Amino acid sequence: MVMDAPHRRFNALTGEWVLVSAGRTNRPWQGSTEALPPDERPQHDPACYLCPGNTRANGETNPDYADTFVFTNDFAALRPGVEPEVQVDGLLRAESQPGTCRVICYSPRHDLDMASMPPADIRTVVDLWADQIEDLSRDYRWVQVFENRGAAMGASNPHPHGQIWAGTALPGEPAKEDRRQREYYTTHGSVLLLDYLDQELGGERVVAVSEHWAAVVPFWAVWPFEMLVVPRRHVERLPELADNERDDLAAILADVLDRYDRVFDHPFPYSMGWHGAPAAADHRGWQLHAHFYPPLLRSATVRKHMVGYELLAEVQRDVTAEQVAARLRELARSAADA
Repeated sequence: MVMDAPHRRFNALTGEWVLVSAGRTNRPWQGSTEALPPDERPQHDPACYLCPGNTRANGETNPDYADTFVFTNDFAALRPGVEPEVQVDGLLRAESQPGTCRVICYSPRHDLDMASMPPADIRTVVDLWADQIEDLSRDYRWVQVFENRGAAMGASNPHPHGQIWAGTALPGEPAKEDRRQREYYTTHGSVLLLDYLDQELGGERVVAVSEHWAAVVPFWAVWPFEMLVVPRRHVERLPELADNERDDLAAILADVLDRYDRVFDHPFPYSMGWHGAPAAADHRGWQLHAHFYPPLLRSATVRKHMVGYELLAEVQRDVTAEQVAARLRELARSAADA
């Protein structure tokens, strides 16, 4: 098959398809553009509700934290104590959803983000992710760690932070992955994402490889610069990572984020999140992984919009995964830059 002609690719992890129409980035663009964030921010912003010592919207005062800080979201989408209830009326069905939402501040410095943090500080965040997942998994089936970077991805505050939402139900996206990984393990007796990684390593979609991790633009990528970060051994959940694997993860995250910021020489917006095995379940086919979904397409101000055909038919991308991976590989930081 000629990969620069329109074609569809199958997502082995979700069972869905994506239409690939390479070359459409060359079409004229007179649509909307994103506003660029300011180049500089103060180390401490007295108006920021995430900075140390500041007062949040609910009137509570943040401690003078020195590295990371976690608190329950003042405007949580989920909350504990909701009574279990199911309502069914013909085709209409609703169920209650108890849960909790937390905010994770990565650093006390307002002017940083994960892309500008050294690996040692990112390792502190990795440990925090693991601790939070371990804690919340005692009460909730699904714990979603995620980060929205940049106003283009809906981030309401530029202070370096992420979120954790935990609930008793298995949400739609991880449910697709759960089903596909279970089916694959039952059929093949091996782990889907590890078999996929074995096929990809050394190939044209690999962006970076370390001793314990690999970063690839997935064959079935939807977003222009989408990335999948996967451990090279079988790991079901983030808390299972050994110390050396956590150190290595911090290093490859620093590498990946630096490459993103070099694409258009500007802070690269994205949504990222961790998917690991659901709590209290048979999950032998699961493999831990992180998704990166950046929206930018052709410049720092032009993004991919999921509209029209994408909403009504199936998702579509305008550049091949191979082209994007090649560009990201070229953007490695040199020793002189480090």
